Amino acid sequence: MGRPKGDAVDGVLLLDKPVGTSSSAAVGKVRWLLAARKAGHTGTLDPLASGLLPLTLGEATKFSADLLDADKSYLARVRFGVTTATGDAEGEVTARNPVAFGRGELDAALRGFTGEILQVPPMHSALKRQGRPLYELARAGEVVERAPRRVRIGRLALLALEGGEALLSIDCSKGTYVRVLAEDLGAALGCGAHLAGLRRTRVGPLSLDDAVSIGELEALDLAARRARLLPADALLAGLPSVELDERDAGRFAHGQRLPLAVAAAPRVRVYGRDARLLGTASIDEHGVLAPQRLLQAAAN
Repeated sequence: MGRPKGDAVDGVLLLDKPVGTSSSAAVGKVRWLLAARKAGHTGTLDPLASGLLPLTLGEATKFSADLLDADKSYLARVRFGVTTATGDAEGEVTARNPVAFGRGELDAALRGFTGEILQVPPMHSALKRQGRPLYELARAGEVVERAPRRVRIGRLALLALEGGEALLSIDCSKGTYVRVLAEDLGAALGCGAHLAGLRRTRVGPLSLDDAVSIGELEALDLAARRARLLPADALLAGLPSVELDERDAGRFAHGQRLPLAVAAAPRVRVYGRDARLLGTASIDEHGVLAPQRLLQAAAN
């Protein structure tokens, strides 16, 4: 057998992904720049969008799914008076209409889309119908019925309005389609709209303020690139924590259940000595700690 490609590098990198780069391409580039054996992401960011893309390396990939359900924040540019086939700037223009509303009317429309709302997923999406992505059906000229989905818009604020284009700040739940929100806003205002630009600024507790661009990484040497990595538990900040003594830490690291007589919890992060993350676990109603995901280093 040949030697594995790359080093056993563990951690989380907050990447400021550029427009035009797919999430998978970003993973490949960062994996190469950090000479890492294993890398992944915590949920895709559309190639037409820029901004925060948390990437996982090595043992941290075990917790990649922890951000899939996290709330997210965006800066969105919405162009009113122009609709497109895809709801974003990539699609063919399908209609042009005059823009006659004022700031007050837009503010009122934004309030109507705040809170829990229903969205119909777009045809140009990765959702599947009988095993085929909807975007494949859309490219073939097919339109199928899609059931509306309930999403939550926690904050929808107008930052600027000029020349028929608005800059919006959005906090939303997982599964929210910002381009559908743009289209629905345009429909509510009677002029149509599409998403002209999108930048993700937050995923759960992680912020774009702490992210690094690919260009900035390229300008660093390997040691400095790896120094930008956060520990794996950066993905687990929302979970309660349990600390174990040396004896129990050793038992937990080998997959043993531990009767701790502590409060029940569906998921906790577990630490050993020196605040070292051992993995995640559940605690049942009897206070028994049951390992879920273990870090390989925990057993060493």
